[in-house]
Amino acid sequence: MFGVNAVLSGDVLSDLAYELWEARRLGHTLEATRSDLPKTILEAYEVQEAIVELSGLPRCGYKVGSTSKEAQRLLSTDEPGMGVLLAPFVQESPARIKISPEQMPAVEGEFAFRLGRDLPWRAEQHSLAEVVDVIDGVAGVIEVVGTRFSGGLEGKGRLLTTADGGVNIALVTGNWHEFSGQNLREHGVTMTVNGQLRGRGTGSRALGDPLNVLLWLVNHQSNRRADLKAGEIVATGTCTGLDPVHAGDVVQADFGIFGSVVVEFEKNT
Repeated sequence: MFGVNAVLSGDVLSDLAYELWEARRLGHTLEATRSDLPKTILEAYEVQEAIVELSGLPRCGYKVGSTSKEAQRLLSTDEPGMGVLLAPFVQESPARIKISPEQMPAVEGEFAFRLGRDLPWRAEQHSLAEVVDVIDGVAGVIEVVGTRFSGGLEGKGRLLTTADGGVNIALVTGNWHEFSGQNLREHGVTMTVNGQLRGRGTGSRALGDPLNVLLWLVNHQSNRRADLKAGEIVATGTCTGLDPVHAGDVVQADFGIFGSVVVEFEKNT
Protein backbone atom coordinates (compact mmCIF):
# COMPACT_ATOMS: atom_id res chain seq x y z
CA MET A 1 0.00 0.00 0.00
CA PHE A 2 1.07 3.57 -0.51
CA GLY A 3 -0.20 6.93 0.66
CA VAL A 4 -1.59 9.77 -1.42
CA ASN A 5 1.15 12.09 -0.16
CA ALA A 6 4.01 9.83 -1.20
CA VAL A 7 7.16 11.66 -2.30
CA LEU A 8 7.93 11.54 -6.00
CA SER A 9 10.83 9.29 -6.96
CA GLY A 10 13.27 12.02 -7.87
CA ASP A 11 13.23 15.34 -9.71
CA VAL A 12 12.62 13.67 -13.08
CA LEU A 13 9.04 12.66 -12.24
CA SER A 14 8.49 16.02 -10.57
CA ASP A 15 9.40 17.68 -13.86
CA LEU A 16 6.98 15.39 -15.69
CA ALA A 17 4.16 16.32 -13.28
CA TYR A 18 4.86 20.01 -13.84
CA GLU A 19 4.86 19.61 -17.63
CA LEU A 20 1.62 17.59 -17.57
CA TRP A 21 -0.08 20.23 -15.45
CA GLU A 22 1.09 22.97 -17.83
CA ALA A 23 -0.17 20.91 -20.78
CA ARG A 24 -3.58 20.61 -19.14
CA ARG A 25 -3.67 24.28 -18.20
CA LEU A 26 -2.48 25.61 -21.57
CA GLY A 27 -3.90 22.97 -23.91
CA HIS A 28 -0.86 21.36 -25.54
CA THR A 29 0.71 17.87 -25.51
CA LEU A 30 3.98 16.18 -24.53
CA GLU A 31 5.95 13.49 -26.31
CA ALA A 32 4.76 10.00 -25.35
CA THR A 33 8.23 8.45 -25.80
CA ARG A 34 10.12 10.30 -23.08
CA SER A 35 12.71 8.66 -20.83
CA ASP A 36 11.15 10.10 -17.68
CA LEU A 37 7.79 8.34 -17.93
CA PRO A 38 6.54 6.38 -14.89
CA LYS A 39 7.79 2.79 -14.76
CA THR A 40 5.31 1.49 -12.15
CA ILE A 41 1.73 2.15 -11.11
CA LEU A 42 3.10 3.63 -7.88
CA GLU A 43 5.07 6.22 -9.84
CA ALA A 44 2.07 6.93 -12.09
CA TYR A 45 -0.15 7.77 -9.11
CA GLU A 46 2.67 9.80 -7.57
CA VAL A 47 2.78 11.92 -10.72
CA GLN A 48 -0.99 12.35 -10.62
CA GLU A 49 -0.94 13.44 -6.98
CA ALA A 50 1.90 15.86 -7.68
CA ILE A 51 -0.21 17.46 -10.42
CA VAL A 52 -3.04 17.95 -7.92
CA GLU A 53 -0.61 19.63 -5.53
CA LEU A 54 0.83 21.83 -8.29
CA SER A 55 -2.62 22.93 -9.40
CA GLY A 56 -3.50 24.29 -5.97
CA LEU A 57 -7.12 23.36 -6.76
CA PRO A 58 -9.53 21.51 -4.46
CA ARG A 59 -10.45 17.95 -5.37
CA CYS A 60 -14.17 17.26 -5.52
CA GLY A 61 -14.19 13.57 -6.38
CA TYR A 62 -12.87 10.96 -8.76
CA LYS A 63 -13.40 9.53 -12.21
CA VAL A 64 -12.88 5.87 -12.94
CA GLY A 65 -11.90 4.93 -16.47
CA SER A 66 -11.20 1.80 -18.49
CA THR A 67 -14.34 0.20 -17.06
CA SER A 68 -15.50 -1.24 -20.40
CA LYS A 69 -13.78 -3.86 -22.53
CA GLU A 70 -13.75 -1.43 -25.46
CA ALA A 71 -11.96 1.25 -23.45
CA GLN A 72 -9.46 -1.28 -22.11
CA ARG A 73 -8.67 -2.43 -25.66
CA LEU A 74 -8.24 1.16 -26.85
CA LEU A 75 -5.84 2.04 -24.06
CA SER A 76 -4.04 -1.32 -24.04
CA THR A 77 -4.87 -2.04 -20.41
CA ASP A 78 -6.78 -4.80 -18.64
CA GLU A 79 -7.87 -2.94 -15.51
CA PRO A 80 -9.66 0.24 -14.44
CA GLY A 81 -7.84 3.33 -13.29
CA MET A 82 -8.67 6.36 -11.17
CA GLY A 83 -8.25 10.08 -11.74
CA VAL A 84 -8.82 12.98 -9.37
CA LEU A 85 -11.57 15.47 -10.28
CA LEU A 86 -10.54 19.07 -9.66
CA ALA A 87 -13.35 21.46 -8.76
CA PRO A 88 -12.95 24.05 -11.57
CA PHE A 89 -13.14 21.28 -14.18
CA VAL A 90 -16.53 20.03 -12.92
CA GLN A 91 -19.54 21.99 -14.15
CA GLU A 92 -23.32 21.70 -14.22
CA SER A 93 -25.29 21.23 -17.43
CA PRO A 94 -25.65 23.11 -19.72
CA ALA A 95 -21.95 23.92 -19.94
CA ARG A 96 -19.38 25.44 -22.30
CA ILE A 97 -16.03 23.65 -22.35
CA LYS A 98 -12.79 24.72 -24.01
CA ILE A 99 -10.91 21.98 -25.85
CA SER A 100 -7.61 21.67 -27.75
CA PRO A 101 -7.65 19.65 -31.00
CA GLU A 102 -4.19 18.15 -30.42
CA GLN A 103 -5.43 16.47 -27.23
CA MET A 104 -8.01 14.62 -29.39
CA PRO A 105 -10.99 15.27 -27.08
CA ALA A 106 -13.96 12.93 -26.91
CA VAL A 107 -17.12 12.55 -24.83
CA GLU A 108 -18.55 9.71 -22.78
CA GLY A 109 -22.01 9.41 -21.24
CA GLU A 110 -21.86 7.82 -17.80
CA PHE A 111 -23.41 7.65 -14.35
CA ALA A 112 -21.98 9.34 -11.28
CA PHE A 113 -22.66 8.89 -7.57
CA ARG A 114 -22.43 11.48 -4.82
CA LEU A 115 -21.35 10.40 -1.34
CA GLY A 116 -23.52 11.31 1.63
CA ARG A 117 -20.92 10.81 4.34
CA ASP A 118 -17.22 10.16 4.86
CA LEU A 119 -15.85 6.72 4.10
CA PRO A 120 -12.50 6.30 5.89
CA TRP A 121 -9.93 3.88 4.56
CA ARG A 122 -9.44 0.57 6.32
CA ALA A 123 -7.45 -2.60 5.82
CA GLU A 124 -10.56 -4.75 5.40
CA GLN A 125 -12.29 -4.59 2.03
CA HIS A 126 -15.62 -2.74 1.90
CA SER A 127 -18.71 -4.65 0.79
CA LEU A 128 -21.14 -3.54 -1.89
CA ALA A 129 -23.87 -3.08 0.72
CA GLU A 130 -21.64 -0.72 2.73
CA VAL A 131 -20.85 1.32 -0.35
CA VAL A 132 -24.48 1.58 -1.46
CA ASP A 133 -25.37 2.79 2.02
CA VAL A 134 -23.26 5.95 1.63
CA ILE A 135 -24.71 7.02 -1.74
CA ASP A 136 -26.43 10.38 -1.46
CA GLY A 137 -27.45 10.76 -5.12
CA VAL A 138 -27.05 9.60 -8.71
CA ALA A 139 -26.78 11.70 -11.87
CA GLY A 140 -26.08 11.36 -15.54
CA VAL A 141 -22.82 13.03 -16.56
CA ILE A 142 -20.73 13.71 -19.64
CA GLU A 143 -17.04 13.22 -19.17
CA VAL A 144 -14.78 15.02 -21.64
CA VAL A 145 -11.55 13.10 -22.07
CA GLY A 146 -8.33 13.73 -23.96
CA THR A 147 -4.66 12.96 -23.52
CA ARG A 148 -1.87 15.38 -22.70
CA PHE A 149 0.52 12.94 -24.40
CA SER A 150 0.87 13.20 -28.18
CA GLY A 151 -0.79 10.75 -30.53
CA GLY A 152 -4.22 10.37 -28.97
CA LEU A 153 -5.61 7.88 -26.49
CA GLU A 154 -4.95 4.66 -28.37
CA GLY A 155 -2.36 2.38 -26.82
CA LYS A 156 -1.33 4.74 -24.02
CA GLY A 157 -1.59 2.00 -21.38
CA ARG A 158 -2.40 2.13 -17.69
CA LEU A 159 0.70 4.04 -16.57
CA LEU A 160 0.50 7.00 -18.95
CA THR A 161 -3.27 7.24 -18.59
CA THR A 162 -3.01 7.28 -14.80
CA ALA A 163 -0.16 9.78 -14.69
CA ASP A 164 -2.22 12.01 -16.98
CA GLY A 165 -5.04 12.29 -14.44
CA GLY A 166 -7.12 9.55 -16.01
CA VAL A 167 -7.15 11.72 -19.20
CA ASN A 168 -9.90 13.87 -17.71
CA ILE A 169 -10.53 17.23 -19.35
CA ALA A 170 -13.84 18.06 -17.69
CA LEU A 171 -16.97 16.56 -16.17
CA VAL A 172 -20.45 17.99 -16.69
CA THR A 173 -23.19 16.82 -14.35
CA GLY A 174 -26.93 16.64 -14.82
CA ASN A 175 -29.53 16.91 -12.08
CA TRP A 176 -28.95 14.80 -8.98
CA HIS A 177 -31.60 12.23 -8.03
CA GLU A 178 -32.16 10.09 -4.98
CA PHE A 179 -30.62 6.66 -5.39
CA SER A 180 -33.16 4.07 -4.32
CA GLY A 181 -31.74 0.95 -5.90
CA GLN A 182 -32.59 1.79 -9.51
CA ASN A 183 -31.34 -0.82 -11.96
CA LEU A 184 -28.56 1.09 -13.69
CA ARG A 185 -27.24 -2.07 -15.35
CA GLU A 186 -30.06 -2.06 -17.90
CA HIS A 187 -30.65 1.68 -18.01
CA GLY A 188 -30.07 3.06 -21.50
CA VAL A 189 -27.99 6.13 -22.37
CA THR A 190 -27.63 7.80 -25.78
CA MET A 191 -25.16 10.40 -27.01
CA THR A 192 -25.85 12.84 -29.85
CA VAL A 193 -23.36 15.21 -31.47
CA ASN A 194 -24.94 18.14 -33.32
CA GLY A 195 -28.24 16.28 -33.27
CA GLN A 196 -26.83 13.08 -34.79
CA LEU A 197 -26.94 9.87 -32.79
CA ARG A 198 -23.45 8.61 -31.99
CA GLY A 199 -22.87 6.44 -28.92
CA ARG A 200 -25.39 4.37 -27.01
CA GLY A 201 -25.37 1.67 -24.37
CA THR A 202 -26.40 0.73 -20.86
CA GLY A 203 -24.92 0.92 -17.39
CA SER A 204 -23.72 -2.66 -17.73
CA ARG A 205 -20.91 -1.41 -19.95
CA ALA A 206 -19.16 -0.15 -16.80
CA LEU A 207 -17.82 -3.29 -15.05
CA GLY A 208 -21.26 -4.88 -15.41
CA ASP A 209 -22.90 -2.25 -13.17
CA PRO A 210 -21.89 1.32 -12.15
CA LEU A 211 -22.17 0.17 -8.53
CA ASN A 212 -19.33 -2.27 -9.17
CA VAL A 213 -17.20 0.68 -10.29
CA LEU A 214 -17.98 2.61 -7.12
CA LEU A 215 -17.04 -0.43 -5.04
CA TRP A 216 -13.78 -0.75 -6.99
CA LEU A 217 -12.94 2.91 -6.34
CA VAL A 218 -13.70 2.70 -2.62
CA ASN A 219 -11.44 -0.32 -2.12
CA HIS A 220 -8.79 1.07 -4.44
CA GLN A 221 -8.60 4.20 -2.31
CA SER A 222 -8.58 2.16 0.89
CA ASN A 223 -5.58 0.26 -0.46
CA ARG A 224 -3.92 3.65 -0.92
CA ARG A 225 -4.86 4.65 2.65
CA ALA A 226 -7.02 7.44 1.28
CA ASP A 227 -10.38 8.46 2.71
CA LEU A 228 -13.42 9.39 0.67
CA LYS A 229 -15.31 12.49 1.79
CA ALA A 230 -18.98 13.42 2.04
CA GLY A 231 -20.02 15.43 -1.00
CA GLU A 232 -17.41 13.92 -3.32
CA ILE A 233 -18.63 12.52 -6.61
CA VAL A 234 -17.51 9.40 -8.46
CA ALA A 235 -17.94 9.11 -12.22
CA THR A 236 -18.11 5.44 -13.15
CA GLY A 237 -17.03 5.10 -16.78
CA THR A 238 -18.62 5.20 -20.18
CA CYS A 239 -21.99 3.70 -21.09
CA THR A 240 -21.94 5.15 -24.62
CA GLY A 241 -18.41 4.60 -25.85
CA LEU A 242 -15.99 7.31 -26.95
CA ASP A 243 -17.20 9.96 -29.42
CA PRO A 244 -14.72 12.55 -30.77
CA VAL A 245 -15.69 16.23 -30.53
CA HIS A 246 -14.47 19.49 -32.04
CA ALA A 247 -14.86 23.18 -31.32
CA GLY A 248 -18.37 24.27 -32.25
CA ASP A 249 -19.96 20.90 -31.50
CA VAL A 250 -22.98 20.62 -29.22
CA VAL A 251 -23.44 17.25 -27.53
CA GLN A 252 -26.29 15.85 -25.49
CA ALA A 253 -26.42 12.69 -23.42
CA ASP A 254 -29.94 11.43 -22.71
CA PHE A 255 -30.33 9.42 -19.50
CA GLY A 256 -34.11 8.89 -19.70
CA ILE A 257 -35.72 9.39 -16.29
CA PHE A 258 -32.46 10.95 -15.05
CA GLY A 259 -32.67 13.74 -17.64
CA SER A 260 -30.18 15.08 -20.17
CA VAL A 261 -26.73 16.66 -20.04
CA VAL A 262 -25.70 19.25 -22.64
CA VAL A 263 -22.23 20.57 -23.50
CA GLU A 264 -21.11 23.08 -26.12
CA PHE A 265 -17.45 23.12 -27.11
CA GLU A 266 -15.18 26.00 -28.02
CA LYS A 267 -11.52 26.17 -28.95
CA ASN A 268 -8.96 26.64 -26.19
CA THR A 269 -7.06 29.75 -27.27
